[in-house]
Amino acid sequence: MRKISYALTFIAVVISLIFVHWLVVKSPKIIGRFQIITTYGLNKVCELKLYDDSGHQISGYDCRKFPLRVQDGCEKENSGFCAAWTSAGYALELSIGFAALSLFTILIGVSTGSRRRRIWKAVAGMVALHATFGIVAFGVVTDVNRTGAYPSLEYAKPGIAYGFNTFAWVFSVIVAAAVVITGISAEKGHKWAAGNRAYRRIDG
Repeated sequence: MRKISYALTFIAVVISLIFVHWLVVKSPKIIGRFQIITTYGLNKVCELKLYDDSGHQISGYDCRKFPLRVQDGCEKENSGFCAAWTSAGYALELSIGFAALSLFTILIGVSTGSRRRRIWKAVAGMVALHATFGIVAFGVVTDVNRTGAYPSLEYAKPGIAYGFNTFAWVFSVIVAAAVVITGISAEKGHKWAAGNRAYRRIDG
């Protein structure tokens, strides 16, 4: 069950990095036909152009790296935003790294009962760091969305990647807490935590 929990959080945070849909901006329809939907990811932005011509929908989809130093004003008026947004991308990559390390530790450490007892602290620490960096990315994007720090994001709405990231860090906090509680209880000899490997007192 624990391995499944770690895998779920790892998958969720990977999806949140891959998907562009962190923030979504939809332009008003022009004469009821033409609309632009812009999706912002932590490392690229994509633009979907929709045109409804007499019942036949025509679309165009273009993506580019984001933010760009010159095009997005990172050297001038938007320098603070660009630094924060780029940092959020790095934070999410670190989050993925710690999630992968926790999975690797579990796969290596479950081979014997003694190792299983020893690794819970390391796993809890890595899952906590995984959650922490996910929260950093979440906080940056939420602040940008709330304050409109970047002009084009003034009317943005959270997208699917934002949701996956939120799920990942919330679930990771719960998992880390559960690992700590279970680990401490197992060390104290509680059978519900240690299972068949619970410590038993030998009466003389």
